[in-house]
Amino acid sequence: MGKTLYLECNSGISGDMMVASLLDIGADWDHLLKVLGTVQAEGYEVHKRKVKKAGIECMDFDVVLDAAHENHDHDMEYLHGSDPGYSHAYPNHHEDDHHDHHDPHDHHDGHHHDDNHDHHDPYDHHDDHHHEDGHHHEHRGMKEITDIIQACQMTDRAKSTALKIFHIIAEAEAKAHGISIGEVHFHEVGAMDSIIDVISVAVCLDDLDIEDVIVTRLCEGTGTVRCQHGILSIPVPAVSNIMAAYHLPIQITAVEGELVTPTGAAIVAAVKTKDRLPETFTIQKTGYGAGKRNYQRPSILRAMLIEENAEEEQSTKCAVSAEFIKSKENPASEAGTKAEANTDFIYKLETNVDDCTGEELGAVMEELFRAGARDVFYTPVYMKKNRPGYQLNVICGAEDVETLEQIIFRGTTTIGIRRSKWERTVLPREIIEVETPFGMANVKKCLLGEQVRFYPEYESVLEISRREKKSYREIYQMVVACCDH
Repeated sequence: MGKTLYLECNSGISGDMMVASLLDIGADWDHLLKVLGTVQAEGYEVHKRKVKKAGIECMDFDVVLDAAHENHDHDMEYLHGSDPGYSHAYPNHHEDDHHDHHDPHDHHDGHHHDDNHDHHDPYDHHDDHHHEDGHHHEHRGMKEITDIIQACQMTDRAKSTALKIFHIIAEAEAKAHGISIGEVHFHEVGAMDSIIDVISVAVCLDDLDIEDVIVTRLCEGTGTVRCQHGILSIPVPAVSNIMAAYHLPIQITAVEGELVTPTGAAIVAAVKTKDRLPETFTIQKTGYGAGKRNYQRPSILRAMLIEENAEEEQSTKCAVSAEFIKSKENPASEAGTKAEANTDFIYKLETNVDDCTGEELGAVMEELFRAGARDVFYTPVYMKKNRPGYQLNVICGAEDVETLEQIIFRGTTTIGIRRSKWERTVLPREIIEVETPFGMANVKKCLLGEQVRFYPEYESVLEISRREKKSYREIYQMVVACCDH
């Protein structure tokens, strides 16, 4: 069973902060190094070490670029100066550990070495492509980034997460510049450190077996920041677009500086499944990820592995049981039902859309089923101004409502979902295994009074029919016949 991760983003979030917090919480460093060793790119090293922020011991994850690939992502004067020669003293908070001050430029060979680092250099060599200012900037598109991720030796789940994060960034950048996703060429985000950050996040989440991610809010700063295209207001357009498209809750703070990077926002958009904490829970582990930028507020991302209290789950079950008992005391609720039928409650989510493609709707349906929907279906409808559209209907349990609503918001253009609670009557049922001449088959067994009904499961019938090269109907009837014996 997957774990639940809570991200406390009071100081914002960036790619390196996320990786650091996951490593601090127990992600396997050696496994991460092994995966990064298969990245088909060069010009970087990765390090991890313990540092202190505001007296708190934190994990620092650092992608150190050589001189040809440096992108100034952690250079405070470059990011927040009024011009390249900016020299005004920016607020800088001294930390309790001298390792917290990190200058990737302070080395003679293009790499920062520190005896206290646990470091790894998968590709320690340069190439000959240079930007006209003397720095190397590989402006990669989604195709190049997809090729890099697909070539990595990591699980399909990790690859899917990494690709999703970059697709979200591509969408946001495309909207900001008024171009298609295919035309987007990444600058800071597509630089080597961000590619490594995104791959590392995906690998660590997969290694920890994270199933649910809770983010209640993102705290952002104010002012301006220097990007590839010049001085931009905070939050930058890519971050604003991601927050709008994925309904991420944001709080603007008084901190002068960029707290949420495009990579950080995209990570949250890609992996967040809930925006509310359980009323009560236990903390299994806590990790602290250190940021590189120094603002008035210590740059720390706190991550917690949590588990909802069993008492709360039991309380919820008791409440449902009480509601069931109350409904049984009402004679109207029993009209037309038999003693052997059970009554329970289920939720229906529905929304109308008229500007989604068939591919988008199909993808959403698959994701809803994977996330626990009992049923998903589309109904053709005519909407206002006689526009043809579709009504999306999702049937689910109370425990899945929030997760499925977030999937609908992320995957469609809807801005509102109707929710209704239905009482239903269901026959007692169970899944049994039935032995057939061609192997075991799963069958749903239902009871209606003294009558027993058998419904072979689709996947089992299909598997046997393909293996035995017989028709679906022939195998279905054969399985039903075996149930009667």
